[in-house]
Amino acid sequence: MNHIKRNKPNVLITGTPGTGKSSLASVVAQNHEFQHFDISTLVKEKELHDGWDSEFQCYYLDEDKVLDYLEDTMVKGGCIVDHHSSEWFPERWFDLVVVLRSDVKILHERYEKRGYIPIKIENNIDCEIMEIILEEARNSYKEEIIVVLPSNTLEDNESNQSTIADWIQNWLEKNN
Repeated sequence: MNHIKRNKPNVLITGTPGTGKSSLASVVAQNHEFQHFDISTLVKEKELHDGWDSEFQCYYLDEDKVLDYLEDTMVKGGCIVDHHSSEWFPERWFDLVVVLRSDVKILHERYEKRGYIPIKIENNIDCEIMEIILEEARNSYKEEIIVVLPSNTLEDNESNQSTIADWIQNWLEKNN
């Protein structure tokens, strides 16, 4: 497969809903002049879905539509993608996969503040306890590009920004 040389890396930030993916991704993208793709927002705004799931109160994401929409941009590099699922993205897209983990008590509070319905809260808490997102990443990407980071506090978020910034700097020095 032909790989186009990228001038900037692509980073996937994944984790159970409520772990702080979007806020972290947004700051990192802004600080490094990367494009940020919050997949949930993208699906809604660009109608990259197959309708509405009334039980979980979210859209049925159409993976093919999302992949088609992002392909040309991802090939160029300089993208931060955030989504709670990682297994359906092409492995070749990402140079770093960050899995955010949060304490379930903290997640529960975040879900209540968001007004999540009980079944959605329970489903997401179970997902975090059983490490579903982490396993998905480990089954989809090489271990050496996966970084697991805690995301419980503002200090964690700042530390995570610094960790990713250092990684990006190292990537740029090695690849340019």
